[in-house]
Amino acid sequence: MKAARLNRLFGPDGKCFDVAIDHGFFNENSFLQGIENIEKAVVTIADAGPDAIQLSPGQGPILQSIKGKHKPALVMRTDVANVYGRKLPDYLFSQLIEDAVEHAVRLDAACVVVNLLWLPNQPKLYHQCVANVAKLQLQCERYGMPLMVEPLVMQPNEVAGGYMVDGTLEKIVPLVRQAVELGADVIKADPCDNVEDFHYVVEAAGGRPVLPRGGGKASEEDILRRTHALMRQGASGIVYGRNVLQSDDPQAMTRAFLAIVHGGASVEDALRILRKEV
Repeated sequence: MKAARLNRLFGPDGKCFDVAIDHGFFNENSFLQGIENIEKAVVTIADAGPDAIQLSPGQGPILQSIKGKHKPALVMRTDVANVYGRKLPDYLFSQLIEDAVEHAVRLDAACVVVNLLWLPNQPKLYHQCVANVAKLQLQCERYGMPLMVEPLVMQPNEVAGGYMVDGTLEKIVPLVRQAVELGADVIKADPCDNVEDFHYVVEAAGGRPVLPRGGGKASEEDILRRTHALMRQGASGIVYGRNVLQSDDPQAMTRAFLAIVHGGASVEDALRILRKEV
């Protein structure tokens, strides 16, 4: 049943820190920084104790081969897209893997994740994503697998490069609401430009937990401040990748984020954890 898996994904406080290490799935060289050695990356992050690690079907076994019962839960990526470069290719796709939820069950995943992409002037890609979510939702209901939907509003690639947030609240809110209407159990959302408005995104999710994504690499102090503000606005946790993996000390960075997400730590206390002053 979904509740059992969600209980593995979220802590007793209802919060979750999911570290995304699924970037190699997207065929972008720049995404590989910090995860060139995928086994080392997974073991390093797992040892720091986040609630979950997000991986592709091909890399999920690395996490699940770690011995013991206290390792992070697996969040399995189910779709691959080709929209992340500075220049969009002539043909865009968002491909759902075959029998995705069966893969997830075999890997003992606690959740699956799928994109709901909104790119300017790309209605066919958007339609593919809606179809992917609808298909996956039915499979998730059949197997009792929680569904995390990632409603992402992107800037034009030629302006900002791939995978950069368009933080316009009026674009993010309706896409989040659509993800919920399509059957999402968990929302992985863009942060809005004014973080103090993020409670509107949480409200649009209608009680589903909302986990903001990190997006591109930010300075350590900036991302800690943003995380602290997002949690105060009602976020149920975070899903960060490059802001952990490309840190000088990924384990210390993980522990600093955990202190904010689960411990309610101040930015200053989190910085002290990061700098190993405590």
